[in-house]
Amino acid sequence: MAPVALPAADVNVGGELVRVLLSLAAVVALIFVAGWLSRRLQARSRPGGRRIRCVEAMAVGARERVLLLDADGKRLLVGVGPGGMRTLHVYDGTPAEPVAIEPAAAAPLPAFGELLARWKRSA
Repeated sequence: MAPVALPAADVNVGGELVRVLLSLAAVVALIFVAGWLSRRLQARSRPGGRRIRCVEAMAVGARERVLLLDADGKRLLVGVGPGGMRTLHVYDGTPAEPVAIEPAAAAPLPAFGELLARWKRSA
């Protein structure tokens, strides 16, 4: 039994390259469309906007935090940790305006020559 020679397949390299590039472009375009669509759907909110927002957060331990929340016009102080959440305090009345804290005036730094002279005297 002699092996039968099969006819060589005629491959159009240019056509295959175009097909692969078009497929790649379609996949990349689908990725961009999916990203745009997900951002657009996440941007939609209920009428009236958000009713809860975090005003401030502060770490008080390795895994514990204290959150100041605005919820329907009330301010809540909430403790968050590995064991869950707990309301620490509910503030009555209107929220206070944030107070701007001015940085303390720092003492001017000595010149490099003065530092070098001190170092030479101490050595």
